[in-house]
Amino acid sequence: MRAVEVVGTGPLALVQDLGRPGFAHLGVPPSGALDVPALKLANRLVGNDEAAAGVECLFGGLRLRATASCTIAVTGPAVPVEVDGRPVGSHAPVWLAAGQVLSLGAPASGLRCYLAVSGGITVEEELGSRSRDVLSEIGPAPLKAGDVLPLGTPSVPGGADVVLPTVAPAELVVLIDPGPRAHWFENPASGLAKTWTVTAESNRVGLRLDGPALTRAAGYAERELPSEGLLTGAVQVPPNGLPVVFLADHPTTGGYPVAAVVRQASLPALAQARPGTLLRFHSSTRMWNR
Repeated sequence: MRAVEVVGTGPLALVQDLGRPGFAHLGVPPSGALDVPALKLANRLVGNDEAAAGVECLFGGLRLRATASCTIAVTGPAVPVEVDGRPVGSHAPVWLAAGQVLSLGAPASGLRCYLAVSGGITVEEELGSRSRDVLSEIGPAPLKAGDVLPLGTPSVPGGADVVLPTVAPAELVVLIDPGPRAHWFENPASGLAKTWTVTAESNRVGLRLDGPALTRAAGYAERELPSEGLLTGAVQVPPNGLPVVFLADHPTTGGYPVAAVVRQASLPALAQARPGTLLRFHSSTRMWNR
């Protein structure tokens, strides 16, 4: 059987594909890779369909042993990659012989790396996806030493032989549109445009931010809100005024007002935001005055 065996995982390693959208009515979030372009690129480098499952690795430390020859690629931020202790680099296809061990170091910037293997990881699907959802605990469990991950049939690698890694900036500018409850807050556009800091309580469910708290508008200070539907990128503001930006494993409903929604183009950068990263929301002032 073509497979890779997990030797070590680092802080957290999860099987992820492009997720399971369409199940919000069942209370199931979309899940899937947080940095979608990085997973798609890794799959292209090894000749997979872009939707094939790979491994999302938090802050490095992943070690895998090949049980048969295969091609791998690691994308996301630049990260040290070794085969049997020999540096091979990231963002390029690398061939492994049976028995060889691949090791990932820690990225100098950014947070999540993505590893694809030729043929794709073919663990059992749940609701049409192989992604791990950390909120609902659906999908394959977080990887641990000794796990054996089966692989599909490989195809011929295509596309670029090597690409340049992205560099996670020290300060992110995140594009947003007004949310359905923007009017609950005083000057929401200027309030969100101030500098926020990503906290250590952030995870795949959402980024928790610290900074100058948003203030409720007159008439809304004591109001309660029935639970409403949520989507990826929703900027929800709890009573403390400190925003939470929901990511792919977010709950499907919530009872706090959503002041803004992150545009899809800015979501991959949020996947790479470490604790301590500075963040500013940006949008056209004209949009808030409609």
